[in-house]
Amino acid sequence: MIAFWVAVLALTIFLYVTLDGFDLGIGMLLPLAADERQRRGMIATIAPVWDGNETWLVLNAAILFGTFPLTYATILSAFYLPLILMLGALIFRGVSFEFRDKSTRTRPLWDAGFVIGSYLATFLQGVAVGALVHGLPMAGSRYIGGAFGWASPFALLCGVGLCVGYALMGAGWLTFRSPPAVRELGFRLIPRLLAALVLFLIAVFVLALKDDITIMHRWFERPELFAFPALGVAACATLAWAVAKRRGFLPFAAAVVIFAAAFGTLAVSFYPYMIPFAITTTQAAAPLSSLSFMFWGAGVVVLPLTLVYTLVVYFVLKGKTYEAEQGY
Repeated sequence: MIAFWVAVLALTIFLYVTLDGFDLGIGMLLPLAADERQRRGMIATIAPVWDGNETWLVLNAAILFGTFPLTYATILSAFYLPLILMLGALIFRGVSFEFRDKSTRTRPLWDAGFVIGSYLATFLQGVAVGALVHGLPMAGSRYIGGAFGWASPFALLCGVGLCVGYALMGAGWLTFRSPPAVRELGFRLIPRLLAALVLFLIAVFVLALKDDITIMHRWFERPELFAFPALGVAACATLAWAVAKRRGFLPFAAAVVIFAAAFGTLAVSFYPYMIPFAITTTQAAAPLSSLSFMFWGAGVVVLPLTLVYTLVVYFVLKGKTYEAEQGY
């Protein structure tokens, strides 16, 4: 039962990162649009799906609370301030998204809110991941780092890196879902974002070696873990080729594979730890009766329904979008 919920948690995290990642990326790329027509074209690509994408964040938090309460409590203790700021950024971003369409004189204000909310939410998510990789101050299974125990140069660098990664996914999304002028903007941005992502990965690797981060020792002890970085390198090469050939869907698919490779690398490197290297999945798991109760509710009903809903929405709303004179 524990293995089932670990798999479900991994799935919901990856779906959130992928689905909300590209629409956060669109928000971060919005200032690069040449004019209002191009901005509307960018926003039209995510308007039908962006709020549904965030459903996976809610579902992920609910599953974590119900099945791994010790991990949930530790994460809240460690990242209370970043999580509050992230939720505030997502709320303000959503308000700005809706208000920009209804406004005229204040539209630049709402555009700024949409962009800032996208950057802040993404940056804080990256900081949280970076802090977990770097290692939280723990005494056994208890967090002892205080309000800013998560802050480190490595974590902040990971925040910047996730902004680059989400922007890369957003640019890939534009290449097959947007009007011609916007699509070309996506193709122009991808090479620069890909170069920035490669530089970020090199910097993270060097800093990890310099700081002697524990996870690096696991990679060298288990060379098979390098299969995931190898997959990421292949995806980067495919992405560069797809841009050169102006292939519509392939850039986004390759960007998703890059994230899948990064996610897989972290998952297999940490396992069986949920809070590296302090709390394992067994230690964090709720009693078997709770896991079984959650299975019949969230596992059998809520998760499949949410998956079906997501698939139906993306299938019904497939195809290219075009900016409208009024509304999205």
